[in-house]
Amino acid sequence: MPSLQHADSLVASGRRRSHGLLVSGVPERRGTEDGVTEGVVVRAPHLFDTLRAFALGSFRALLADLDRGADLPFAFEEHSSYDRPALYEYRPLVKPFIETRAHLLRRRPDAELAVEELRREPAAAIFARAHAGPRADEHEALFGSVLLPLLMSTAEVCGGFDWDDGAFARAYRELELALFAQGHRYGAVAPVIGITTGGTTIELGGGLRLRLAATGELAKLWPEANGLLPTDFGREPDRLCILELERGLEAGATEPPDAPGEFADAITAIRLATSAPIAAGPVLFERLDWRPYGIRPVLPIAATQPAGEPTRLDSFRAGLAADLLPRLALADDDPELGEALDRWELSLFQDGPFQAEQLRESLAALLGGSDGLWAAAVRGAILLGETGRARAELQDRLSGDPDPDAIRRALVETLLHGDRTQLVASLDESILGLRPAPTRHTPVTHTRAAAG
Repeated sequence: MPSLQHADSLVASGRRRSHGLLVSGVPERRGTEDGVTEGVVVRAPHLFDTLRAFALGSFRALLADLDRGADLPFAFEEHSSYDRPALYEYRPLVKPFIETRAHLLRRRPDAELAVEELRREPAAAIFARAHAGPRADEHEALFGSVLLPLLMSTAEVCGGFDWDDGAFARAYRELELALFAQGHRYGAVAPVIGITTGGTTIELGGGLRLRLAATGELAKLWPEANGLLPTDFGREPDRLCILELERGLEAGATEPPDAPGEFADAITAIRLATSAPIAAGPVLFERLDWRPYGIRPVLPIAATQPAGEPTRLDSFRAGLAADLLPRLALADDDPELGEALDRWELSLFQDGPFQAEQLRESLAALLGGSDGLWAAAVRGAILLGETGRARAELQDRLSGDPDPDAIRRALVETLLHGDRTQLVASLDESILGLRPAPTRHTPVTHTRAAAG
């Protein structure tokens, strides 16, 4: 491509063009006089025209901001290879520049027209459900999940804000592929603290997993992520993991999965399996088809870290957590089980008489039925103990001020049995000598190790 006259002239620091040092000058507008440089087949021409007008208007506004003296940050990167001279790249950092001016771009008339056009497009309905903030509506969601990424992708291909029709066409094609695909790929991630995995990925089922966080993976899609992470995340051994949810959505889906609820259940399952001081959040980051989708708060009970020392999630307890996770849904049809789980989890954040009261209420709801706490302690001793002496000891630990670990073990065994009402009836028959005690699902050695 021929250079312009005086192509290597220097420009003022902080502008959008190169300094003539490494990159030769290029025309400020690239493409043919009549528009796009290559044939573009679009599924929704009306949407293409409206979004192109928005992108052009935004480029003009951003260029005007640069002309008024705003600084466009850039990265100066070295690319080295074996037995070849190093190459250097001058790369404008357009994403943060656009992010800081998003509120101004949102108020532009062409942005409003683009949002209205998207609202009329049924395929964009799920993007209108994006959770961009506590007070976000459909307009804000569509602007943040569709228009801003489109603008950033175009600017990155352009290498700044000198318009290129081909760059917009490429970014728009990617958007149409996401809008009109046969389905969507939804993902959500949240930082996790208080637990280690030894570098392994723990599959919890249902698209949920616990894995090590890759360096920079959150900031790549969500530039504001670094200010939303727990203290020392990525630097301490128990602050290296993320909880991830991945799920396919059918074409026409209009609602994303309930990621906060599913993450809260996963944290509860791991707390039950390990007695670890694990917490997730304080926020989770959502993506749709690998585009930023939103940022939502994690439920408070899952985002608050209990007291205790960090714990390693070994293979046995990882399997136990995976077994417990789907069984937490039993609480939806069993209010007493739900009450027992809630009381136990609340006790993790209390001590002294307040914790003891929560544990007593948890045990009574779990195994007491209409017979009260004393009957619940006897049933719990039969459920957890293997010998007469062990059961006598467990009854003492469950009576009065209940032992937190004994309550946790009783919850685990009850969930693994499945039918709580039938389990209580079986325990009563065992007390009367009519049948053996129900089979325990977790060996004593492992439940004691979990408490440690």
